[in-house]
Amino acid sequence: MNTATSTAFDYKVVRLFAIMTVVWGIVGMGLGVFIAAQLAWPDLNFDLPWTSFGRLRPLHTNAVIFAFGGCALFATSYYAVQRTSQTTLFAPKLAMFTFWGWQAVIVAAAITLPLGYTSSKEYAELEWPIDILITIVWVSYAIVFFGTVMQRKVKHIYVGNWFFGAFILVTAMLHVVNNLEIPVGWMKSYSIYSGATDAMIQWWYGHNAVGFFLTTGFLGMMYYFVPKQAERPIYSYRLSIVHFWALISVYIWAGPHHLHYTALPDWAQSLGMVMSLILLAPSWGGMINGMMTLSGAWHKLRTDPILRFLVVSLAFYGMSTFEGPMMAIKTVNALSHYTDWTIGHVHAGALGWVAMISIGSLYHLVPRVFGGTQMYSLPLINAHFWLATIGTVLYIASMWVNGITQGLMWRAVNDDGTLTYSFVESLEASHPGFVVRVIGGAFFFVGMLLMAYNTWRTVKASKPAEYEAAAKMV
Repeated sequence: MNTATSTAFDYKVVRLFAIMTVVWGIVGMGLGVFIAAQLAWPDLNFDLPWTSFGRLRPLHTNAVIFAFGGCALFATSYYAVQRTSQTTLFAPKLAMFTFWGWQAVIVAAAITLPLGYTSSKEYAELEWPIDILITIVWVSYAIVFFGTVMQRKVKHIYVGNWFFGAFILVTAMLHVVNNLEIPVGWMKSYSIYSGATDAMIQWWYGHNAVGFFLTTGFLGMMYYFVPKQAERPIYSYRLSIVHFWALISVYIWAGPHHLHYTALPDWAQSLGMVMSLILLAPSWGGMINGMMTLSGAWHKLRTDPILRFLVVSLAFYGMSTFEGPMMAIKTVNALSHYTDWTIGHVHAGALGWVAMISIGSLYHLVPRVFGGTQMYSLPLINAHFWLATIGTVLYIASMWVNGITQGLMWRAVNDDGTLTYSFVESLEASHPGFVVRVIGGAFFFVGMLLMAYNTWRTVKASKPAEYEAAAKMV
């Protein structure tokens, strides 16, 4: 696939999304460090409503998931679907609309969330006018992606495109169903669901935002960029197909494990737990498939920091997808629920898996779409790798310790049945972990600044004529 071809790929929209991935990564992760510092030092809330943790936290999650992660998915899916289909993008003007439309969604979120406009649903806080814009952009995305697959020059549909396609379709379904609401003003609406039904629909959405937006989409990324960077074929194509069908069949049912010990019927809680445990098998099947792709190429890890990003992301993916089913077990959940252990688990996936696979993929992609063969500085990539790895470990380890400490303190009782510790005492015990989390997050954030500089120098060194030359190579 390294031979010249007459096909000219459309890399313009890929370049725009790639650059904005880095920009929004800095914004979202910088905001994450700031709100982590607010928990360690509450004076940083500044006694202002729009700078309070309660308003900035959903802005952080939306910025990292949908701005950083979303732009990474747009960039890599538009790049990979063209190259694996050996055809240019379908409806390039519509593809450009998805870029500007998605940036409009992000800016709207950045304005409305600090002002307190929220539907109050986890990962779906944006109000109904923005929800409608998201739907329009997403339908356009589906038309471009599947249109490109339909006009492919090869009979085969590469497995990475299966994952990208499932991510696009299921995310559309999740968004529409969970955001069915009745507007009562220009920036206020109420869900059509109520009570436990609303909670069930929300966590069907919330967990599958993780399962399909933050897992299935990024597995599409993994199945393209790991073999390309390792210069090895995927270990087992048969396993990749089994992985795909098992993952999308099981993941969709795991949401109730967020609602253990709540008003949700016990049978639904137990079913969510069982499906979460079953989910371990396809998750680890995908992780093993990615890891084993390096068979015969492990020596490249000594000299290739981009490959290190991709492989370590798979290690974190394997760890997170073991930890998640374990935390879904009711007896474990009785200790972990509502504690910082859950925050550690989320960020093991968000920083270790999602961010690292995105960063590694972008380091592979950026020079190629800007006419070069490699990034400006490999030593800077290496420094970024260690900052990201150390930062992630500090973050999740501090949250594990905090979470178990909190769970044990909250359930401790005296002989007369009264609580041994007050909530404030558990906060005091958690403070060192809060500080370590800020340090870990700061490490990761500094790595993103290095990436921004490296990307800027790479783009600056390229020339417009080279863009077009790159677009004519497979």
